[in-house]
Order: sequence, then C-alpha cells, then structure tokens
Amino acid sequence: MEDKRIVALFLERDEQALTEARRVYHRYLTRIAQNVLHNPQDTEECVNDTYLRAWNAIPPHQPKRLSVFLGKITRRLALDRYTALTAQKRGGGTTPALLEEWRDALPGEEGDPTDDLAIREALNRFLRQLPTEKRRVFIRRYWYGDPIPTIATDHHATESRIKMMLARTRGELKTFLEKEGISL
Repeated sequence: MEDKRIVALFLERDEQALTEARRVYHRYLTRIAQNVLHNPQDTEECVNDTYLRAWNAIPPHQPKRLSVFLGKITRRLALDRYTALTAQKRGGGTTPALLEEWRDALPGEEGDPTDDLAIREALNRFLRQLPTEKRRVFIRRYWYGDPIPTIATDHHATESRIKMMLARTRGELKTFLEKEGISL
C-alpha cells in the first residue's frame, strides 16, 4: 500500500492504518530503534509507541513521506528511552559515542539539530552537496545509528577510513553551519 493511502487511513481514523503502517515499516523502524537501544524488548516497545504517536499526530499533521515521519518519531523515542535507561546506570555501547560525535559537529550549545526548521533545511542542503558515499555513510551513522564496523564492512572500507570520513564530514558540517550563520 502507498504512503498516501496509509496517511488517508490515518486521517479517516481507520485502524487499518496501523496495520498497514506496521506491515510496510516495521523492519525499518525496528532497525532504527535497535541501533540506539540494543535491547529487543525496549526496541519493540519503542516501535509500538511510534504507531501510537503517529495515530495521535495524524491529523493534524499530514506527512508527505510517511517513512521519514515514522522514522523521526522512532528515533526520538529511542533516544529518549536510552537517556532514561542510562540516567540510572551508565553503560557502554555505541550510542554515547554517537551522541558525543554529533555534539562535536555542531557549533555552540548541545541540542537536537532536527528541532529547528532553519537548521534542518541547512542540514539538508549540506547533505545534498556531499558526494554519494560520504552522504550515505553520514546518514547511516547519524540517522540510523549503525556501528562503524558495520558501515565499514558494507562499504568495503576499513574502520579507520570510515572514522576519518565521518570526522572530516562533521568538520565540514560545523564549518557549513557557521557560514550559514547558525549557532546552536
């Protein structure tokens, strides 16, 4: 079923929307949550919460790209859950490193760059001007939260090459945002 039809079902308040959204996007959303949480139970709960949030958000929202809309909800829920889980116990894993890398790429104070429309638009412009491989690696690391070894394997590269590529891209992003007059 197409996104437009699924969104129409949401707008009609037809519960079939949830069934279709799950059928089409469950694996995609699970991957996003699992890469942040690394726990099957927390991941499943996060994905289920995504469907509830989508049900409550459509309407008034009418997403043009349902995959991005649901992915953003899942990512936000997973990061919130991760923060809550690690507030009591600090652990290892890739998520702390991922968040630290992301903070280093942004000028000024820490924060989530996707919250502000101007920053989101600047980030999209930045990503569009990147060569395909750099853009894919950047998105896999910072949107999907894929671990560096996985990205390296999939791109037939060494981990050090991927780390260097990400470090340089973060530096380019910081410079780009500063030239755009964006300080966080």
